[in-house]
Amino acid sequence: MLDLSDPAASSRTLDAGGIRTHLHDAGDGAPLLLLHGSGPGVSAWANWRLNLPAFAQTLRVVAPDLVGFGGTRRPPGHDFVLSGWVDHVVAVLDTLDLDRVAVVGNSFGGAVALHLAARYPERVDRLVLMGSVGVPFRLTPGLDAVWGYEPSVQAMRELLDVFAYDRSLVNDELAELRYRASIDDGVQESYAAMFPAPRQHWIDSLAVSDDVLHTLPMQTLVIHGREDQVIPLDNSLHLARAIPHAQLHVFGHCGHWVQIEHADRFVRLVRDFIAEGVAQARAPRR
Repeated sequence: MLDLSDPAASSRTLDAGGIRTHLHDAGDGAPLLLLHGSGPGVSAWANWRLNLPAFAQTLRVVAPDLVGFGGTRRPPGHDFVLSGWVDHVVAVLDTLDLDRVAVVGNSFGGAVALHLAARYPERVDRLVLMGSVGVPFRLTPGLDAVWGYEPSVQAMRELLDVFAYDRSLVNDELAELRYRASIDDGVQESYAAMFPAPRQHWIDSLAVSDDVLHTLPMQTLVIHGREDQVIPLDNSLHLARAIPHAQLHVFGHCGHWVQIEHADRFVRLVRDFIAEGVAQARAPRR
């Protein structure tokens, strides 16, 4: 049996729409696509390492490094625009022959998930949005610090303190690891090109209009940490009101890292939500 606590066990690289793409692919069952956020040094594994093994017990989990993050390097001349990230995700699904998936989008990955659901609703079975971007809001000091990161161990440590409500999760070793990931070959150059000032522009460009949100047909689970300093809780309240088939779960004593700070509860919540959809799909029609 594979040891899914080891990132190498689920790691693979493939060509997706002409982009050499690194991803994690593990488990059997209904497919679940995990889309990570946009912090410096982030990757699919850094974002989902505490959840992927548990999800893979009952689901097929696909967690790509989005273009410019982790092991998916920015191709020469590639422009960082939302449509490009969505196109890349679709190419990953096509390459893996996955016609329809449940999708979990975290933060920036939530905006990618929302636009994927809006453009290709037939490909999104159920949608989970966690601490999501994708609606208009005023740039927070926390997000400004994340997108404006200049590499140093101290700067990374300060960012991790912003991400987590529980400071015991943040230590010098984690800061050093994330800092090293943020200065890997070409990573910081790509990251600096993604969300340059004025950063309010990028928030606005990632937003989905309420008119579009009102048309989303899929069951949607909206999740947020009550003490999130990066993305305001009001974002998720907005999404829960605007998406017709949405429900909202707020985790108390939780910052921007729901999937880390409340990993077990997060997995149970999402797994039950997806299992409900699988059961409904299999139920005989009357």
